[in-house]
Amino acid sequence: MQDPMNDNQEQDSQVLDNQALDSQELDNQAPIKKRTIRSFVVRGGRMTEGQQKNYDANWAFYGLELADGRIDYQTIFGRESDVVIEVGFGMGTSLAEMAKNAPEKDFIGIEVHPPGVAKLMMLAQEEGLKNLRVYCDDAIEVMASCLPEQAASAFQLFFPDPWHKKKHNKRRIVQPLFAQQVANVLREGGHFHMATDWQPYAEHMLEVMELQENYTNAAGKGLYHPRPEWRPLTKFEQRGERLGHGVWDLIYTK
Repeated sequence: MQDPMNDNQEQDSQVLDNQALDSQELDNQAPIKKRTIRSFVVRGGRMTEGQQKNYDANWAFYGLELADGRIDYQTIFGRESDVVIEVGFGMGTSLAEMAKNAPEKDFIGIEVHPPGVAKLMMLAQEEGLKNLRVYCDDAIEVMASCLPEQAASAFQLFFPDPWHKKKHNKRRIVQPLFAQQVANVLREGGHFHMATDWQPYAEHMLEVMELQENYTNAAGKGLYHPRPEWRPLTKFEQRGERLGHGVWDLIYTK
């Protein structure tokens, strides 16, 4: 992800794979065992001394381990709640803000960029947030091996790498298979919320999602959704608005 799309894009962070880039049906119970195409590139993954200290100090409370396998949301958070999953949160500012503004909900962030994970945990600790946890792992593996099936209330994917060149479009994370993987972790009535500032990618997202039989476009067939209040307006978007750049939100209900 690229700087600074939401802060999800401050670094080219989250690495997700698209194993089947055609319309092959997904067996929801089958884990993904082989990666073939990377949908983004991890850059600058080394932490500064200060970031490492924050990471080490806060991981025991906020960190979740891929190796621990399938989790239970009520056990993790100590309550029944609406659980929101966000993939690729970058440096974590907007995710921390959402968790602060919605204390009745619980949030799980998934990010492979260690400095971003360290920053999110530091922000959460400073705000005293108890309704946030984080994986520092590949989201495809976390979704397949750790997240409960049919349980999350929302899944967020904000400003993923658009892979501008046509020859790289197949690397875009939003593909039919990924949409089915998201559906597998969403409960019925849950929302899959995407946002991008790259119009060709917005059109690609719309094309992919409109063909999914187990989703309904919350804005109406073929339409984009106005930015909802719960998605923070980032400095990047504010600057983009001044320059005449657009941002497209899409929300689909399972």
